[in-house]
Amino acid sequence: MQQTHAGTPEHVQPTARRTVSFGSIFTYLCLALWSLTTIYPLFWIVNNSFKISRDVMNNSFAIALKPVLTNYTNAFDRIDIGKSYVNSLIMSISTVTLVLVLGGLAAYIMARFHFRGKTIVQSILVATLLIPAFATVVPVYELLIKWKLVNTYWGLILPQTAGNLTFAILVIAAYMATIPKDLEEAAFIDGCNRFSMFTKVFLPISRPVFASASIFVFLWSYNDLFSALIFVNKENVRPIVALLNEISSQYGTDFGLMASAVSLTVIPVLIVYLFIQRFIEKGMTEGAIKG
Repeated sequence: MQQTHAGTPEHVQPTARRTVSFGSIFTYLCLALWSLTTIYPLFWIVNNSFKISRDVMNNSFAIALKPVLTNYTNAFDRIDIGKSYVNSLIMSISTVTLVLVLGGLAAYIMARFHFRGKTIVQSILVATLLIPAFATVVPVYELLIKWKLVNTYWGLILPQTAGNLTFAILVIAAYMATIPKDLEEAAFIDGCNRFSMFTKVFLPISRPVFASASIFVFLWSYNDLFSALIFVNKENVRPIVALLNEISSQYGTDFGLMASAVSLTVIPVLIVYLFIQRFIEKGMTEGAIKG
């Protein structure tokens, strides 16, 4: 005879408690301390930018309970930081554009083409990364004088483009080399030539690496004080990093003005990073879905 167990309650498994290991606690603690060391200096600069110079000198760690905008108005009126802002953005955006266009095409050739001397070209590219920037100052400066590009936008854009091009080529080529060859063969069957294959296949797939390279190139160009001090000495083309250097020497005792200028300098970097970060995450997500 078959027995029934209608009244027997179902066996419920106990919910497993989530345990946190000591290693996880230590990891999060280290990350929190590291975040504090990077976020607090930015907060300190912005906080002191809303104080007068005397308050910054007397108590720089106190919170500005009565913020003033005098330092920011002086930054635009006394030192014309707006003009330097425009100069830096023109040079940095132009440098990023040239590096991505030239570097992307060169990387496509290095990653997907087979030609004689390819290994030698790759070795030369890697070797150029080992050459310090100051070792090329004299020949570059002589070329700029010969081409009458000193104290012009192109006098900074071209050296910065040449200096960042090798990095972009190597990084983008390494990414393109991982793209399956089946996509390339399918594009050939659909009637794509080499250039249309680059624009319609490789360029969309490689958006994450292009976005990553653009962040680094923009930061290196925007913060390039070395080139700005050597190739530019006129105010009409002076980038913002050169202006900060002059502030520290001419207005060294006006710490409020210096704090406001540094705060304004950081803003474009944060905006560019946050804006391009979206494209990196979007490209990685699309790649994972397609894969």
